Amino acid sequence: MTTLTHHDRTALRHGRIAVSLLFLLSGTAIGTWTARIPTIKHGLGLGDGQLSLGLLGIAAGAITGMQLVGRLVDRFGSVRVMLPMAFAQGAVLFLPALASDLSTLALALFAFGAVHGTLDVAMNANAVEVERAARRPLMSSFHAVFSIGGFLGAAAGGLFATMGLSPAATFLIVAAAITAMALRASGWALAPQTVPGSKETGPEEAGSQESGPAPAAAAGTRTGGGVLLLGVLAFCCMIGEGAAADWSSVYLHDALNSSEWLAAAAYAAFSTMMTAGRLAGDRLAARLGPVTLVRGCGLLAAAGLGTALLIGHPIAGVAGFACFGAGLSCIVPQVFSAAGRRDPARAGRALARVASLGYAGFLTGPVVIGGAAELLGLPGALAIPASLAFFVAVAASALRTAAFTK
Repeated sequence: MTTLTHHDRTALRHGRIAVSLLFLLSGTAIGTWTARIPTIKHGLGLGDGQLSLGLLGIAAGAITGMQLVGRLVDRFGSVRVMLPMAFAQGAVLFLPALASDLSTLALALFAFGAVHGTLDVAMNANAVEVERAARRPLMSSFHAVFSIGGFLGAAAGGLFATMGLSPAATFLIVAAAITAMALRASGWALAPQTVPGSKETGPEEAGSQESGPAPAAAAGTRTGGGVLLLGVLAFCCMIGEGAAADWSSVYLHDALNSSEWLAAAAYAAFSTMMTAGRLAGDRLAARLGPVTLVRGCGLLAAAGLGTALLIGHPIAGVAGFACFGAGLSCIVPQVFSAAGRRDPARAGRALARVASLGYAGFLTGPVVIGGAAELLGLPGALAIPASLAFFVAVAASALRTAAFTK
């Protein structure tokens, strides 16, 4: 093990701040766009169906970007990909404000999604490099910062809407803030090999390893099966995130006959507990190891939501979605971290595959729940993400890699 000098520790701290800024600006861009959707919809005279078609542009762009970025990250390094995309994120945020009809909105959102998806993979790859240099789990805190950025972006968008500012003015102001964050990050970003000994195994790692994980990890890397299984776990988890976003309030209001404010509290509880769980996730991962942490989180999510569905009371519903959010909170960050660690030379491609499957789960989750609700009723349909969370708990050993593992 190489002892880090004061200069090395400073570089590592700056690198952590830099990647945190990228997660923050990425979340801020999404939150700001979401807050101004109603105004843009009204301004273009779009119906709900037309808006849904336009929003497909984000999904198509994100998946396209994720498919292309993996090899770029592996060839040129995460820093050389993520920093240009960070600056581009501010620029493409402004594009939807220039749309004149549905087709131009879809094109603008495709560009927005492509940049967002590319940045997502690249900054997660850099987060894995910072984690490796620090020799301790950090991924959950980065994802918590993304959630905080989403809240800040939505709050700023709502505030500017209340003040009567146009979407163009809103996006321009937020784009300036995003550019400022990207500028600060560009001076501090941590490239591979910046910190001496970052690829070595320190005692902190050695003390937390289980015996014999390396052969399994190596086998998974050679066959690709290990990465694919991690992608499946991300898919299962993000089906639950998408379902909670679109169906939690509907479940409380329509199936349990709760008031509108109590129905809204279900998703608020889910989001709050997800952010809180991610803020605590790194300490839990360091103490328990990612396998034990993900197994416990999957069981909490499954038991919390499943029990609430059996009770069928609004208060139980809010508590159940709170447990569901807390349970899901640490899973995707740990899955991404494990994917990036399986084969550092191909971390970009591994993360791209996992992120694409996860994003597909988030997009299809609400649709799956809606279709299942027609056959099973909404409570029965919501048992699907609870069951998938239990599957994640059972398959948690897929996260066993050569670093940070218990």
